[in-house]
Amino acid sequence: MSIDVPDAMTWAQIMSVMMWPLVACLVLPGVLVYYGLHIIRREVIFVDLALAQVATLGTCVCLYLGHEADDPHNYFWSLGFTLAGALLFTFTRPSKHARVPQEALIGIIYVVAAAAGILLLSKSPHGKEELQRTLVGDLLTVTPPQIGRTAALYAVIGVVHFIFRKQFIKLSFDHDHAAKGGWSVHFWDFLFYALFGLIVTSFVQVGGVLMVFSYLIVPAACATFLVNSLLVRLLVGWCVATLASIVGLYASFELDVPTGAAVVCALGGALLLTGIAAPLLRRCR
Repeated sequence: MSIDVPDAMTWAQIMSVMMWPLVACLVLPGVLVYYGLHIIRREVIFVDLALAQVATLGTCVCLYLGHEADDPHNYFWSLGFTLAGALLFTFTRPSKHARVPQEALIGIIYVVAAAAGILLLSKSPHGKEELQRTLVGDLLTVTPPQIGRTAALYAVIGVVHFIFRKQFIKLSFDHDHAAKGGWSVHFWDFLFYALFGLIVTSFVQVGGVLMVFSYLIVPAACATFLVNSLLVRLLVGWCVATLASIVGLYASFELDVPTGAAVVCALGGALLLTGIAAPLLRRCR
């Protein structure tokens, strides 16, 4: 299927529909890429997917209790569930001799939260639509105030990470020495996951579970394939997220397909291209 811009279609018309989704996709994923580098290093790849699903479960409970989809109560129910999940992940970080890896627990939490959400929404007259919205979000309806609030929250979280960057980076990239150094590992781990929970909860309201997972893992994975320095990985990850967002939004507009799903597929395509290019680039060095 080719993607051609009709003669009558102008970039101004495209931007009239896609401007705020584009702003959201350019501004908000930055902190997700940074967190993705930590998540990949910690080897808890599916923790973001599980936390996003737990956040969604909180929304499902709120809807089941009779609140509307745009009710502010949804955010606080979702945040409460996410913080509970963050606490659980903090105290289940495995030791070297753990019989059951933490990935198993993460998978179980994801599956149970997803199943519980389906059960709750099965009683709602708009359950099918709400279920789809939790997966791929509704990026086209994002509003400037929503982007502003989320960006401000992410900026605060970014400042916290900058101030305590030594602790967070040490725990993710050199956890064994951090534990032996007398640090309160559980405290810093909980703070890491709690801030992560705030990010996930906010972005799930905009883009849904699949976009949260994709923005966290795909750009960070691409950067990890290509470069070694943490700072350069961050810059490469941001570039991958930006380019894939633009491609996904344009494809969504041109093909008239769901925006969130199109961006997720564009990110998947970016990872595929990176997987092909990375070995070739290493041979050329």
